[in-house]
Amino acid sequence: MSVPVSVPVDQLTDSRAATDALLDVLRAGRWRPGAVGRFLRLAARRSMRQAARRPTAFAQAGALHGLLFTAARAPGARVWVAGSLTLTVLHLGLLEHRDRLSPADVITLLRGNLPATALGHSRWSGLLAIGLDLGDGRLARRQGTVSPFGDYADSLADAAFWTWLVLRHEPSRTVRAAALAAWLGPVVAVTAVGVRRGSMPDRPRPALMRPAAALQAVVAVRHSLRR
Repeated sequence: MSVPVSVPVDQLTDSRAATDALLDVLRAGRWRPGAVGRFLRLAARRSMRQAARRPTAFAQAGALHGLLFTAARAPGARVWVAGSLTLTVLHLGLLEHRDRLSPADVITLLRGNLPATALGHSRWSGLLAIGLDLGDGRLARRQGTVSPFGDYADSLADAAFWTWLVLRHEPSRTVRAAALAAWLGPVVAVTAVGVRRGSMPDRPRPALMRPAAALQAVVAVRHSLRR
């Protein structure tokens, strides 16, 4: 159910309701330039206000990415970190009732930025990413810090890291094609459904993500065995 556009989006505290309201702008405007422009203005204004309401989280994100930016040495690494910082700041509203990043959130962001670090270019980066993925989820559940921010950051970190790894280091065309279908496919599909319906769809159930998890193990082991 979409939220009436008359409700100020930047005043909505529920991230799902705000996303539904923003997507409804696109749906109602049939993707005309005016609707796209309004969507971008409303989304940017809400993102900035939500970030301003969470100065601690904003400072944490800046400090973490500042360290990553300073340590980045590989070509394009600093651009990667800058993109991660931008996405993080624009989605701080997904923290909802929390005003700071949790340890699990930090681990997720570090996993998404592995391509910008020396560890990301090591033969053990795939196995490290799997370990971090298992660790951040368990830590979030143990500490009671599960949030839409961590949920979606986890999905994007997976899509970003594993797609980068196979495109950069995987020689098999078959494995590369399977990886793109496993990680980029769900992101594109969920986004397309949300835009078409004018509301944010639920994430795929864990059972539907098992093939991607199995493929992660295959890619990680192949990468660790490759010189």
